Order: sequence, then C-alpha cells, then structure tokens
Amino acid sequence: MLGRTPGNITAIKPMRDGVIADFEAAERMLGYFIRKAHKGKRLVRPRVIIGVPSEITQVERRAVKDSAYRAKASEVHLIEEGMAAAIGAGMPITEASGNMVVDIGGGTTDIAVLSLAGTVYSKSVRVAGNAMDEAITQYVRKEHNLLIGERTAERIKMEIGSAAPLDKPKTLEVKGRHQLEGKPTTIVISDGEIREALAEPIKLIIQAVRDGLERTPPELAADICDRGIVLTGGGALLLKMDERLRMETGLPVSIAEDPLSSVVLGAGKMLAPARCCRTSTCCGRSRSTSRNFHWPYGPQRHRDAENRMVLASLFFGLDPLGRRLDRRLGSLSGVWPTASFQSTDGADGHVVVAHDLT
Repeated sequence: MLGRTPGNITAIKPMRDGVIADFEAAERMLGYFIRKAHKGKRLVRPRVIIGVPSEITQVERRAVKDSAYRAKASEVHLIEEGMAAAIGAGMPITEASGNMVVDIGGGTTDIAVLSLAGTVYSKSVRVAGNAMDEAITQYVRKEHNLLIGERTAERIKMEIGSAAPLDKPKTLEVKGRHQLEGKPTTIVISDGEIREALAEPIKLIIQAVRDGLERTPPELAADICDRGIVLTGGGALLLKMDERLRMETGLPVSIAEDPLSSVVLGAGKMLAPARCCRTSTCCGRSRSTSRNFHWPYGPQRHRDAENRMVLASLFFGLDPLGRRLDRRLGSLSGVWPTASFQSTDGADGHVVVAHDLT
C-alpha cells in the first residue's frame, strides 16, 4: 500500500528505527495479531517476549511494554535482538567462549559479543535496511532526476544492490516520475551505481563492527578469531555483504542458516524455560522462586497442562526478503500457529504462539 493509497487512507508507520513511533497504532496492531494467532478468541492473555535494540532508552522500553500490556498481555519480557539472533542462529552462547553476531535489520543494526549466556558487549546503530533504501532514493533523485518510492528502492537493493564488486555486472530498469519534466520515465541503472549509493550506510555498519572488536576482551577476541562473525537479519542477504566484512576485518564471516527468522526463532526457543518455570518444581527450583523468567534455559521436564501457555514474540526491522518462518517452526517444541505481518515501513513482524497439547 505504500505510495498507492487514496486521499482518504493514510498508511501509518507504527515502528521506526526499531522503536515505537505511534503508540496507539502499535497497540492495535499487536492486539490484532495476537487475536489472529488465537483464531479470534478474545479471552486470551499471553506471555509476551519482545525483541528490542540494545541501546533504546528507558522511555522507549516502557512504551514497548505498555503497548503489549494494553494489548492484553499477562506478562511482558524484553530481550535484546542481538541475544535473540544468536540463539536463533544456533550459536553456542552458553559456553565460556566469545561469540559475535551482527544483526542487520530494517531500522537498526545490532552488534553483540556473547559468552556464558550473557552479553559482554552490545551496540545498536540506527543504520540498516531502511537507511539503505533512503540512500538509493536520494542517489537516483540526485543523479538521474528521478523520483522513486520506498518499494522501488527496496526492489533495487534486493536485485542489484551489493557491498562489493560482483563477478558479473547487473543492470535493472527503474521506473518513476521525472523531477523536472513531471512525466513517468524509465531509466537503466547498474550495480556499480547502487554500490556507490550504499557506500555510506555500509561504511557506518562496518565501523560499528570494528568498534565492537576493539572493545572486546582479549580472550574473547581470540575466540572470535577462530569462530568468526555470524551475520543475521535481512541485511545479511545483501550481495557480497559477508565478503566485504571479511575483507574489512580479516575475520571469518558466515551467514546464519535462516537470517530473516533468527530473532523470532531465538525468542521462540526461550519458550522452554517459560513453560518449565510455571510448574511447581522446575530445574531444581521451588515454585516461589521459579516463577520469574530466567535464562539460561534448563531442561524442559514438565509440560504445563493447567494453563494454555503462549509466547508471542515480536521483532521489527527485518527486510521482507522472504517468508520461511512457518517451515522452520516445525522443528521447535509444540504446535505453533503463526500470524505474519508487514508494517508500513517495510519491517516484518511475527506473532508466534505455542499451544500446550497435554
């Protein structure tokens, strides 16, 4: 709908740069998709885990929690997107060794160094997929006097955008409105031009990764030299992004098996402790001490039959480059009906709900 709505319809962007920009719209959106995941049942109060950037303010954190509570959530827990991405990518974060993950989403890029199920270093920069789209829009307007929309800029990025020179040059026809003549125009743009347009956002992301490496303790830095850096998020699918980061840092760089869904899968794997800790005896703890949400997750010794346990995991900031979430959820515990949505700023979100079948 972006750029194609009539005058009586306004496309609202509830999320911007990984945080809530429109409180009321975010609340209604969250409530709608929780109900959709429960097939329209109204009397549902799920436990919610929400992925947030690591450097948002306390006011922004409170806004996220309030939106979830007003959407009828019974409990709300926040998790840093870097941690969730590492869990979803299958990194051994519970070991006493360094693990570095770079999550390039739509609104923010999160860099995290993890060890013993904790965060040693984390940084969030508000330069990611949306900034790349804006850079392409500005470049085309400046160099070709052509006005294009957000969807067209994203399509250009997905098809011919790259972080390093390609083995085979690519071109793409781009249609828009000429800035001077005011009529629809078609131009042909090359991958080299788009690479030039993306140079500044990519440079900022690489500099943030370098800053993280400089602040990593020596022992953990030695582990990262062996294990390398793991890329997640929609920005990881930008052509040659891993190769460019490998050239700039001199470290091994790999892309997660399913980079688009890493954050939501990581939050989903935390369902095991959430369900286990509702029982009277859990992981060696009494009920009075185990009701609080805790990490790392212990063995799932019980399946809670007294309540219908629900996990709603929301993440914003991944470019809509694919839809492989439903296929991956089959490997996780329980039966997980899902409701996927796309916010008006191009960021994806997923509400993942797990039902106890016992």
